[in-house]
Amino acid sequence: MADQLPPSHSSKSAAREAAKERISEARKRAKAPDYWAKDILQGNRNALSQAITLTESAKPADQLLLDLLLQSIQSKKGKTTSIRVGITGVPGVGKSTFIEQYGLLLTSQGHRVAVLAVDPSSGISKGSILGDKTRMELLAKHKNAFIRPSPTAEALGGVTRGTHEATLLCEAAGFDRILIETVGVGQSEIAVRQCSDAFVLLMLPGGGDELQGIKRGIMEMADVLLINKADGNGLPLARETAAQYLQALHLLPPNAAGHSVDVQLISALEKEGIHEFEEHLKRLVVSWKANGSFHRRRGEQAAELFAQHVQQLSIQSRLRDADGQRVWNETLTAVRVGQINPYTAARHWMELGTS
Repeated sequence: MADQLPPSHSSKSAAREAAKERISEARKRAKAPDYWAKDILQGNRNALSQAITLTESAKPADQLLLDLLLQSIQSKKGKTTSIRVGITGVPGVGKSTFIEQYGLLLTSQGHRVAVLAVDPSSGISKGSILGDKTRMELLAKHKNAFIRPSPTAEALGGVTRGTHEATLLCEAAGFDRILIETVGVGQSEIAVRQCSDAFVLLMLPGGGDELQGIKRGIMEMADVLLINKADGNGLPLARETAAQYLQALHLLPPNAAGHSVDVQLISALEKEGIHEFEEHLKRLVVSWKANGSFHRRRGEQAAELFAQHVQQLSIQSRLRDADGQRVWNETLTAVRVGQINPYTAARHWMELGTS
C-alpha cells in the first residue's frame, strides 16, 4: 500500500507494459456486451477482471465497449445492497493489515468483499505497481474476496473513472462490501470520498507530523477515526491521542450526515477493535438510510462524477481531432514560455473548439 518507497522509473515502465498487456488481452477476449454482462452478474471473476481492465484504457473503442457493458449491467441487475467504505491513512499506519483483518471479518460473516486500491502513480504508468495481493495474502486467497488496483488513469481532479466504474462492476458481480483504499495522502482522499458511503481515517498514536498540513480537511471528510496500533506500550498514547481528536472534532462543522464522528481504538495486528468498528459502521448505515443521507450522498457523488466525466470526455474528444491537437500543442508551448497565461490559453483553446 502506501507503506513503501516511491516507484522507480523501471517499475513504472514495467507497470505500463503490464497494463498494456492486460488491455490487449481483454480486447482479445471481449464478447458482446450483453453476454459479458451476464457473465459478470453470475460472478465470473475473469469477466469482471477483464471489464475492470477496460477502465484503464483511453482508446475510444474500449471506452465505448465499457459504456455498453455498464448500460447492459444496469438494465439487468437487481437492487444494489452494497456498502462502499473508503479507507485512508498516513504511510506506516497499517492500512494493509487493517483491510485484510476487516475483510476477513466480513467474509466470516457471509459478505463478499472487493478491495480496490486507488493508485495515484497510475497517471503515468496506466497500471498499478502495488503488491496488494502479496500484502493481503490471506484475504487474496479467500473465495469471497477480490483484490484489484484501481488506477487513476487520466481522470481529472484525481478521481478515477476506473475506481467508480470498477465499484459498479464489483457490485454487479455480487460483492456487497467494497473497500476503496487510497495509497496517497492529499488529492486521492477526495477521490475516495467521492466513491464512498463511509470514509474511514486511520491514524497513529501521537497523530503524526506528516498529516499536520492537511489534517483538518481530511478530518472534515471522515465518518470514523480509527487510532491503530493501540496495543502494548502504545496503548496509553493511543488513548491520549483519541481524547485529543475527540476534542478537536468538536471544533469542526457538524457532519452533513447528521452523526457525531466517533474515534475508536484498534489494533489490526492483534485483531482488536475490528468487530466493534464494523458494528458501529452498521449502525451508521442504518441511521443514514433512515434520515435519507445515504441515498442523498450517492446522488451527489453521481452528479459530481457526471460533471467530471463531461470535462474529461470533452477534452479527449477535442484532442482526437487533428486541428484540436495542433492548437493544443501550439498553445501549450506558448504557455510554457510565458507568452500567454494559462487561464487565457484555456479559454482560447475551448473557444476554438466551439467556433
